[in-house]
Amino acid sequence: MRSRADDVRKRIANRRKGREKQVEPLHSRLINTDEEERYGFDQLPSYEIGPGEGNHPLFRKEVFLFKLLAAACLFLGLAILFRNETSSLDSARNFVKQSLDKDFQFAAVSDWYEGKFGKPLALFPVPNGESNKAEEENGLHYALPASGKILEDFEESGQRVMIETAKDASVEAMGEGMVRFVGEKEGFGKTVVIQHADKSESWYGNLSDISVNLYDFIEKGKQVGTVTNSDSSEKGSFYFAIKKDENFIDPIQVIQFE
Repeated sequence: MRSRADDVRKRIANRRKGREKQVEPLHSRLINTDEEERYGFDQLPSYEIGPGEGNHPLFRKEVFLFKLLAAACLFLGLAILFRNETSSLDSARNFVKQSLDKDFQFAAVSDWYEGKFGKPLALFPVPNGESNKAEEENGLHYALPASGKILEDFEESGQRVMIETAKDASVEAMGEGMVRFVGEKEGFGKTVVIQHADKSESWYGNLSDISVNLYDFIEKGKQVGTVTNSDSSEKGSFYFAIKKDENFIDPIQVIQFE
């Protein structure tokens, strides 16, 4: 009988302890709430992430997948367009080629940037400013591409002059600028075209070897290639042209040759 009464007392005591544990968190929260109201504490922010809230606010999965699908369709469409030799698609192919061949005015952008914000433009290396200033004061704006004499005047072609040089002579850039073309040009052969800050272009044609790459930013006097040697003599030659506002001008007006 006595042991049974002890068991009942233990059960009652255990129940009381359980109730106290359940009441303590609520009591502590009430005390913390009173402290917040008394001292003006802000509630701590919650960083819990609900379903669908874990994505970056600037990233939308649907838009990304759509762009990826559109790029794949465009690539496949162009591949089919150029693989198909149907004459009815010639106009579309020509349009794509002209769009891809359209020149970007790198030197013009560089010139605009320098006019707005000053030198240097971090994207393009800039040569020594002091030497450039001294050359401008002396009137030496351009470098001679190569020493030689003119074999063909500008009047003969309306585009270029032909300059005879020594065999294997180096052809150098007349001024700093961006290489915007490397390859074959009709009437010029193997050619390098450099776009300068004033939007003019210098063309160096009939080259044997080319020493620069497309979109290189090169300084004045930098070698762009070597001349093509003559089969019958120990001489070489190259074409040189200057283009300004979509028109070729006589290089003799800019640079003094022998």
